[in-house]
Amino acid sequence: MQNTSCLKEFAKYTSLNVLGMIGLSCYILADTFFVAKGLGTNGLAALNLAIPVYSFIHGSGLMFGIGGATKFSISRKSGLSDLIFTNTLFFAGIPALLFFLSGLFLSPQITALLGTDSQVAGMTQTYLKMILLFAPAFMLNDILVCFVRNDKNPRLSMLAMLGGSMANILLDYIFIFPLGMGIFGVVLATGLAPLISIAIMSGHWMKKNKGFHLAKTEIRGQTALHILSLGFPSLITEVSSGIVIIVFNVIILGLEGNVGVAAYGIIANLSLVVISIFTGIAQGIQPLISSAYGCGDSGRIWRMLQYGLTTAVFISLALYAGIVWGAAPITAVFNSEQNPKLQEIAEYGLRLYFTGILAAGLNIILSIFFTSTEQAVPAHIISLLRGLVLIIPLAFFLAGLWGMTGVWLAFPVMELACALTGAVIYKRSCSQSLSASR
Repeated sequence: MQNTSCLKEFAKYTSLNVLGMIGLSCYILADTFFVAKGLGTNGLAALNLAIPVYSFIHGSGLMFGIGGATKFSISRKSGLSDLIFTNTLFFAGIPALLFFLSGLFLSPQITALLGTDSQVAGMTQTYLKMILLFAPAFMLNDILVCFVRNDKNPRLSMLAMLGGSMANILLDYIFIFPLGMGIFGVVLATGLAPLISIAIMSGHWMKKNKGFHLAKTEIRGQTALHILSLGFPSLITEVSSGIVIIVFNVIILGLEGNVGVAAYGIIANLSLVVISIFTGIAQGIQPLISSAYGCGDSGRIWRMLQYGLTTAVFISLALYAGIVWGAAPITAVFNSEQNPKLQEIAEYGLRLYFTGILAAGLNIILSIFFTSTEQAVPAHIISLLRGLVLIIPLAFFLAGLWGMTGVWLAFPVMELACALTGAVIYKRSCSQSLSASR
């Protein structure tokens, strides 16, 4: 009966979070589709050059959201819920303000650093500036989604993510086609989406028994450090995708120019959707594992991890089969100009790049497991290897050997190396737990 109860709870939380994360990732996928239709290859290239900044903002929001909500779940019975929530918002406000000020004063300089040429610089700067100005809304939405979900309301959290994303898609169409607002319309639609999501979650504050409040309380640096430590892997996971996009853009610009960057834009944005599925599974099991850890229920922890890993394996195999079979039609959807070179590069890239999704899914699940059980160092190791340590040298090294083929292979090689490392750390963690229990 206990196993059945665990499985039902796992299915409830993960299904709602996967749906919500897919909806959230449709922010960017919808932008990609409508930009491709309305602005062509140069628009795709501009979008892909600017999108890493969104990864930095979203990663910062998730760092505070996942870190604060994890601490909230573990410490729920200690009476510190309001302090944790208030401290999370206070310290998240610092990077949110920095992002906002960067949008006001530094968007031309940031655009130049991203390596844009004269053909796409104007569109890239417009997108960049607006994304930075909306950063406080993005970060607040990320934090509230995590806290509402961990406050035993995953359904509302999912509805908020889906509601914001669906509004984004509708506004994309209206702003680009009937109103002809171009790239400004695209980014305005994206910026309004978190505000709509926050409005949907406002219903949670009508509940009398909600577990957290914004309160007048002390600001604790130690609490902030703990939140940052627990949330840091989530930051690295998101930031790594931005760093990877920047590095790949630089390499691909030298190999295939703007057409190559546009092709990579299709792959990178589809990757955001795929990774969001695994992130949804991870965020679904996070409050369940954290709660079990807080109660000392090791059997429940291992069952939730097993369910998460098994689900990731089945989904990754199904997704890769679909990508291999559908590479041509997937590319054609975003190739509105029917550019044969774009079609060829993207099809070939899809089949190679996504050989890494199985290992990526396992890495994301293991990282959130370590975070949820307050094993910050293993989580940091996996995240840093994925985001900074391996992917950049691999991209340059393999591109130097095999050109575009090497670029596409850098992602699966990196994820496989990280998965093997994670498996070793996990095995040692299990051995230590068994030794401690004897």
